[in-house]
Amino acid sequence: MLYQLYEAQRALMAPFSEFASASAKLFDHPLSPFAHTPLAQRVSAGFDLMHRLAKDYEKPQFNITSATVGGVDVAVQEQVVTTKPFCRLLRFKRFTDKPQALEQMKGQPTVLVVAPLSGHHSTLLRDTVKSLLHDHKVFITDWTDARMVPADQGPFHLDDYVHYIIDFIRQVGPAVHVISVCQPTVPVLAAVSLMASNGEPTPLTMTMMGGPIDARSSPTSVNDLAVNKSHSWFENNVIHRVPQNFPGAGRRVYPGFLQHSGFVAMNRDRHVSSHYDYFLDLIRGDDDSAESHRQFYDEYNAVLDMPAEYYLDTIKTVFQDFSLVNGTWDVRGQRVRPQDITGTALLTIEGELDDISGVGQTRAAHGLCTGIAMTDQFHYEAEGAGHYGIFSGRRWRDKVYPEVKTFITRYERASATGAAVASRVVPLKSRRAK
Repeated sequence: MLYQLYEAQRALMAPFSEFASASAKLFDHPLSPFAHTPLAQRVSAGFDLMHRLAKDYEKPQFNITSATVGGVDVAVQEQVVTTKPFCRLLRFKRFTDKPQALEQMKGQPTVLVVAPLSGHHSTLLRDTVKSLLHDHKVFITDWTDARMVPADQGPFHLDDYVHYIIDFIRQVGPAVHVISVCQPTVPVLAAVSLMASNGEPTPLTMTMMGGPIDARSSPTSVNDLAVNKSHSWFENNVIHRVPQNFPGAGRRVYPGFLQHSGFVAMNRDRHVSSHYDYFLDLIRGDDDSAESHRQFYDEYNAVLDMPAEYYLDTIKTVFQDFSLVNGTWDVRGQRVRPQDITGTALLTIEGELDDISGVGQTRAAHGLCTGIAMTDQFHYEAEGAGHYGIFSGRRWRDKVYPEVKTFITRYERASATGAAVASRVVPLKSRRAK
């Protein structure tokens, strides 16, 4: 019933949002007589803010149409490689007619970015993809809003997520470098573990960024909620059925609007301050700052529904039973054994100020992957970076990405020239960004 009430409220707010948008333009357009009345700029700014607070936010687009490779601008086209009921595998294909740039692109590493299925769309990693495209062939998982998946497609469990990743790695090829951001660090480690246990080729490298490998380390408010509430509490309080006006009508989900409420509540004062600053920027005519605010919140406010089975599995497996670190996790009847991974190098990345996955949670992967040589295990802590700062923004571009690029390049070259060269490579040390 809560989901139906929310949809009714959204429908009622839609006309008001459009009215506020039109009124903002009425008091701001230079040809409008209202724009020349006293306090017109303040009135316009107020209506604009009301519009943004009341509007419905659709899934954003990546809108990545170009990249720079070796100083040459190349075109980028978003292609759908594979479509599954709950996910699409996308490739950002680069094109150029410059022979030198084309030859350089052919020899660059292939990267599979596993985006989180934890509320926001994969476009949250737009900055990550943009940086990677300069030096890599890039694939990314694009998870589908569960309310858009018809109920006859069946449920989607955490085990299904793991096998989606296995299928994607197989399709992209074993000479791939896998990057997982936040939530997918756990299922990615499980996927690669299962492949190793079955004797399949595993990725050249795994880069794990800000994920809850061991949620017991430096627990955050997210971890505390999962521990302090029972599994039945989550099932009874946050799981609802999709209303009839969506393709997934009747499907049990953790609704995006509830997730968004939780995101905002974690940093309420910061969001209030940000919206007030936006109001002041509009009054001052600071268009650049106002547009930056719009771009951030267009992304931040666009959320998706998660399948109930997947969400509840994750709560129990990752945050309550700690099945991965306890060695008790079975995926479709097969035990997850990270110690079986031997031919994949590992880099873990954490943000010093991460309030979602605390310091130490991602680094715990090293204690599980005992089959990987110590010379092939690396850790990097980004000083001053919060959760989003390790994959987006200035710290990602200036500090974190160079480390990721160096790590991937090292093992790409080692793979191309043989194990003898790999043994001579000087390993990265556990580092902290300055």
